[in-house]
Amino acid sequence: MYAITPDEVSTARLLERVSQAIDGGARVVQHRNKTASEALRREQAVALLALCRARGVPLIVNDDWPLAVEIGADGAHLGRDDGDVARARAALGPDGILGVSCYDERDRAVAAADAGADYVAFGAFFSSPTKPNARRADPALLRQVAHLPVVRVAIGGITTDNAGALVDAGADLVAVISGVFDAPDPAATARAYSRAFVRNAPLR
Repeated sequence: MYAITPDEVSTARLLERVSQAIDGGARVVQHRNKTASEALRREQAVALLALCRARGVPLIVNDDWPLAVEIGADGAHLGRDDGDVARARAALGPDGILGVSCYDERDRAVAAADAGADYVAFGAFFSSPTKPNARRADPALLRQVAHLPVVRVAIGGITTDNAGALVDAGADLVAVISGVFDAPDPAATARAYSRAFVRNAPLR
């Protein structure tokens, strides 16, 4: 499970919730805060990096590869308007993780892989409260890029009930924001998402 942070103003609460998600099995954390000031985004990214390093989980910075490089984060994630993929690849170096949003576009995924992306993210696969007007992606896209040397990430409206279908379709990671961070118990919910990757896992 790939945990993407919500627009949280309290850094302390953010750290608490992310720690709980990691307890439940989150294997990657992305810092995403679309409403924060530049100063708050940096403060939270630095704090999350310390937490993630202590827990052995990579931290990806959303939108802002220069910030990722500046603080020494494990990688960056780029949307359509977040800069050139090849330039970000060069700045992050060979060990940095670079992800690219590909929405419902196979050709964009191919181009991202050619430019050095480590993973490509498709979605939204389902209606998402974070992006209610997002274009819908077909699960078949996950299989159509199976030949590329990249990790395949599914995002958008993914619940504990539908995550398994995307894993079966070829998703290597399922990315979740509100599904985990709006839950009363992020750790228990993250564990439920993680079970999608374990065949015949018990319900409890």
